[in-house]
Amino acid sequence: MTKPAIVAKTVSTKRGQGRPVPGENDVGRERLLTATEKLLRILPPARVTIARIAQEANADPALIRYYFGNRTALLVAVVDRVTAHASRGEPSKAEPTAALADHIARTVQLVRRAPFMHRLVIDELADAGTVESRARVGAMNRDLVEFYRDILGADGGKELAPTDPLFLHLAVLGASDFFSSASPLVRELVPEGTDMEELTAAFQTFLVKLVLDGLRKRGA
Repeated sequence: MTKPAIVAKTVSTKRGQGRPVPGENDVGRERLLTATEKLLRILPPARVTIARIAQEANADPALIRYYFGNRTALLVAVVDRVTAHASRGEPSKAEPTAALADHIARTVQLVRRAPFMHRLVIDELADAGTVESRARVGAMNRDLVEFYRDILGADGGKELAPTDPLFLHLAVLGASDFFSSASPLVRELVPEGTDMEELTAAFQTFLVKLVLDGLRKRGA
């Protein structure tokens, strides 16, 4: 290859810092999200660094800044993606208790699949995060409180007793989160060799029954 050809090649691949070249380390936004989500399933949030995410995605760390701006924005995007099940529509006016039972069951499964997610939300995004991340966390939780308010409103007092939707949100989330985050303790309390997926399904059924039986009006 002649010297002019080398110069021409150098000029043609010159790019702004962090900007992916098509076909050359073009991992894309989704791949970074997938890698981050995978790490958050097995590691505490503090250990999910930009360097570790880039290594997991086999990407240049600069791509994180290119696609998301910073680590906090990436983490917020992952939380949005993982908690997409909580994006609510209007609950069925015919079956509000069924909608509530389904939501509780999915919350247990969500927290089981992403055991460090709520630590991430509290420690890094709500407590020590940016103004934007704190606002996003607040909006996410207010949306869930409104979901419970809508469920109770759709029931109209037919089956469910008057209940504070904030306390209902905290109770469901708290029970689901503790069952997952305290898994080392739970394992000590059950027979050796217990299938944790089966135990999770049993806890899910228990929590749904506990909440619905507790909310139902006497005689309903």
